[in-house]
Amino acid sequence: MVKRSLAAANALLLAVFAFITLFPFLNVLAYSFSSSRAIAAGEVFVWPVEFNVAAFGKLIDDGQLFVAMKNTVIITVVGTLLQMAATTLAAYALSKKRLKGRKAFLGMILFTMLFGGGLIPLFLLLRNLQILDSFWAIWLPSLVSAYNLFVMKSFFETLPAELEESATIDGAGDPVIFWNIVVPLSKSILAAISLFYAVGMWNVYSQAVYFLNDSELMPLLVRLYQMIQQTSETLLDSSEASLIQPESIKAAAIVIAIAPILCVYPFLQKYFVKGVLLGSVKG
Repeated sequence: MVKRSLAAANALLLAVFAFITLFPFLNVLAYSFSSSRAIAAGEVFVWPVEFNVAAFGKLIDDGQLFVAMKNTVIITVVGTLLQMAATTLAAYALSKKRLKGRKAFLGMILFTMLFGGGLIPLFLLLRNLQILDSFWAIWLPSLVSAYNLFVMKSFFETLPAELEESATIDGAGDPVIFWNIVVPLSKSILAAISLFYAVGMWNVYSQAVYFLNDSELMPLLVRLYQMIQQTSETLLDSSEASLIQPESIKAAAIVIAIAPILCVYPFLQKYFVKGVLLGSVKG
């Protein structure tokens, strides 16, 4: 009886925490699909009232959203691949104690976690490199995260040394060992770090505002913010205000921004629940 009571209390507590976590998402989703009257009357909670998609139609009317979505996909896919390539290769090299100058490299990388040059020196650097107003101005400054690098380095250091030693005896070099042994055993950490990088690239905003001037290169979040501002001002001076509320426009923009990255997460979730060592040496 006591065990059942504890189990019921535990389930109730978890359900409450789950609702608290999901409520903001459900509320935003409900606002994005509810009518203007229901929103103005305060009837919307976690379920759409008088279902309609006018807010989404307003955002995609002029076609700018699709250009911004394409830009964000390019920024995210290419940026994540570049970041993963740089971080993985650097982490593998720094995980080897035989690397000359290893401590000096680690110290310099650690220094970047504590101190930064600031926005103006970064802007001047990108201008001198002549990559302003291009996607490289977003990719290069964020090519390697020091935190992610240290996490991946620590993971590589935990892999059984016997595997690499046996491959070395068979004549394999570092490139072969890295690609055929280390990478297959590191799917969990690679998936996790990839997701962190992809989310960062998908949510890029300030870098685009600072370093991009061409409106055709603007990513999704910048374009959504501009469209929200323009649409809200337009609604104040038009008869559409009775059909679409600014709150509905904002909620629809949030849904459009987070939906694609949420769809990717389930495909990577299976790697997070696996053990850190996917292939250990049996004694």
